[in-house]
Amino acid sequence: MNGIPSALGGRIAVVTGASRGIGKGIAMELGAAGATVYVTGRSATPGRLPGTVHETAAAIDAAGGTGIPFVCDHRDDAAVRRLFELITAEHGKLDVLVNNVYNSPAAARWLGKPFWEVPPDAWDETFDIGVRSHYVASVFAAPLLIEAGGLIVNISSPGAQRYMHNAVYGVAKSAVDRLTADMAHNLSDTSVTAVSLWPGIVDTELLQLVPTDASGQRLVTLPGEGTFDLADAESPRFPGRAVVALATDPNRRSRTGTACRVADLADAYGFTDVDGRIPRAD
Repeated sequence: MNGIPSALGGRIAVVTGASRGIGKGIAMELGAAGATVYVTGRSATPGRLPGTVHETAAAIDAAGGTGIPFVCDHRDDAAVRRLFELITAEHGKLDVLVNNVYNSPAAARWLGKPFWEVPPDAWDETFDIGVRSHYVASVFAAPLLIEAGGLIVNISSPGAQRYMHNAVYGVAKSAVDRLTADMAHNLSDTSVTAVSLWPGIVDTELLQLVPTDASGQRLVTLPGEGTFDLADAESPRFPGRAVVALATDPNRRSRTGTACRVADLADAYGFTDVDGRIPRAD
């Protein structure tokens, strides 16, 4: 599946939260497959972490697709509606929606904390950005996706099924997977496929801040979960290859309503990460 040119030529995609990280990696792989990709995010100028929607769009162009930046705060329903009105006016359809937007730097403040040390506003922030935003984008995208027989991918996590990070994180990821299942139920009489995607540990720009130690390793410790060698992590483009594999699979409907590990999809579809590995750390 790696490096297939124009496999998604003529297809229209949206990736939310694509200024950096997993969203950027997915957007670039969709672009490398020939898609036109609308990339959303709040970052119009560089901040503490590198990356903007404009830089991602330019990277998509360089990869062989067409990148279209759309500066958007996903807490603003009117702005999200304008995005899909624009796509309706310009294309009249949507083939792929990837709901990825998430505030990882904010969430990192509460890693390993027991629930009584995680303030109620952390719940609101996690659900507003990490769950509600997926729902809102899907509501506005649904008519376009139904027209195209498209694909919805909600970025989730193994934290939906086992303890990871903190109670709020796990409940939010469980909600994303339940949302996926219920979307699939509502879409059962259409040709739209809805799946949750579980990346493993991804070496995003945030984790790239972890320094190399004296032994030459980059180790990250997650309180209560262990210490992980980031040499075993996956690149942000690995989940992107999973999305491309799903988008080009004529039999993807067999997966609708389910949660899929990226590594399991790599085994099934035959793709690898950019270095030829199939990373399995999660």
